[in-house]
Amino acid sequence: MMYDVCIIGSGAGGAPIAYELSRAGFLVVVLEKGKEYKEDDFNKDELAVSRRELFTPDLKEEQHVIYELDEHNERTRYVGRSEHQWSFWNGSMVGGSSNLMSGYFHRMKPNDFKLLSTYGEIEGANVVDWPLSYEELEPYYEKVERIVGVSGEVVAHSFLEPRSTPHFPYAKLEENRVTKWFDSACKSLGFESIPTPRAIIPHAALGRNGCSYSNFCGSYGCATGAKGSARVALLQKCDATIITEAFVYKLESDAIKVTKAHYYDSNMKTHEVSAKIFVVAAQAIESSRLLLNSKNRFFPYGLANNNHQVGKNLIFSAGGAGEGRFRFETLTYEQQKELMEVGLFFNRSLQQWYEYKKSDKKIKGGTIDFLFEHQNLIPRIKRAFYDENGKILWGEALVQKIHKELTTSRVLNFEVFNDWLPTDECFVGIEENVRDKYGIAVGAIHLYSHPHDREVGNDLAKKAVQALEKMGASEISYSVSAAPPPNLVAGGCRFGENPQTSVLDKNCKAHALENLYVTDASFMPTGGSVPYTWTIYANAFRIADILHKRLES
Repeated sequence: MMYDVCIIGSGAGGAPIAYELSRAGFLVVVLEKGKEYKEDDFNKDELAVSRRELFTPDLKEEQHVIYELDEHNERTRYVGRSEHQWSFWNGSMVGGSSNLMSGYFHRMKPNDFKLLSTYGEIEGANVVDWPLSYEELEPYYEKVERIVGVSGEVVAHSFLEPRSTPHFPYAKLEENRVTKWFDSACKSLGFESIPTPRAIIPHAALGRNGCSYSNFCGSYGCATGAKGSARVALLQKCDATIITEAFVYKLESDAIKVTKAHYYDSNMKTHEVSAKIFVVAAQAIESSRLLLNSKNRFFPYGLANNNHQVGKNLIFSAGGAGEGRFRFETLTYEQQKELMEVGLFFNRSLQQWYEYKKSDKKIKGGTIDFLFEHQNLIPRIKRAFYDENGKILWGEALVQKIHKELTTSRVLNFEVFNDWLPTDECFVGIEENVRDKYGIAVGAIHLYSHPHDREVGNDLAKKAVQALEKMGASEISYSVSAAPPPNLVAGGCRFGENPQTSVLDKNCKAHALENLYVTDASFMPTGGSVPYTWTIYANAFRIADILHKRLES
């Protein structure tokens, strides 16, 4: 069968295209490496989901090779398998890692699209402007709000982006009353507290149930369908053919077109799919790996890689994290009740320093999100293993301390998001002498964090600490490091106008091929200072419109 479109990957970058084009009557096939799960398959089993990583590949069978560049320009090589437990897998299943996201949805700001022209060059970084403007993407941000489902409250603040609609389509989620403490502290500090938009619907809508307020979002699938995963919001409502447990290991092409996708099924049997258009959306690292492994006589260095740009300029999300603890001893009885309200969200963010001045220079800053510590018991209990002198506790003393920590105190966390600057030293390659269970060369991830990223992250973290101190938190700490968050990865196939410095054109089509598109986060030349998912969704809806017009012509 000849399909109109073959999509590799079913997450936020692929699902909008499958949704739009299949509903318009085109023949669409989605090849998904993982299995399909439904709401009934998701539970809050911490051991299965967070400790044994139920939804990601076994590192003994499918690993990455990781090269870490330190401040002395020396690289350490790690094979990310069982002995190292360093994984860059983010959810192999229908809907991809969008099933497991916490759903913090911030739009990128207009200046995120023109980082170079607004803030200038930074030595050692490959900063560029996007070939796309915020104004061009804005209608698709709004479309995601309606179709995927984004809840929140729009409030005026210094860096509120232009909007075509005055409100979110879904009211903000129910909040813990400790948010009042935060709002009051921010007011006294002159900080602009804003509600955090979430890709979670508060009540039944869109053929889905509303949030159950279990407080198990990050790393967990949503048992009610309230979370706007690509699976529940789009794929379960479209007419595409979805083939699961289909690992695409090679794209076949001639000099100008991709002709076939080759994949292994769960029994290690090979199959091929023919289509007019191919869309790669396998996650940034894996999309680059697929193209690099698809060498042929027309593309000896990898598909669409005659300019040696595939895999380059890999980016993550820079920033850091911190926390403060509130203990009953310092609170009134009413405050204690407010603190221990179960399940309700702490949805507050600060974007006041999305841009700031330092030494009379304009600096691109970022976003600070505040959230209660995740409900996972294991890391919370591990905090209680030692007494105040650092000695390990046993027996009744340990039981009592665990009980006290869980019932008379609570931790408020914060996460900082700022740009991870693209550099020559951070990229994806292929490790020819290391093979996965399919016999395919694995990805080689070369890591490097620009010092500027950590400087900005540290500036923002200090603002978060001020807010926690004003709220009366104790045991405040934070860290900003060069270690990348593996669930926030982009780049590798950046789009741009110059074929010599980019892989894709403005419409996410490969410069070198007539019918190859890449629509996961790979296309992003810079990442902005927010989580990526909303922008990935929005851009994929944009590309769906472009492909629709192309197929109709």
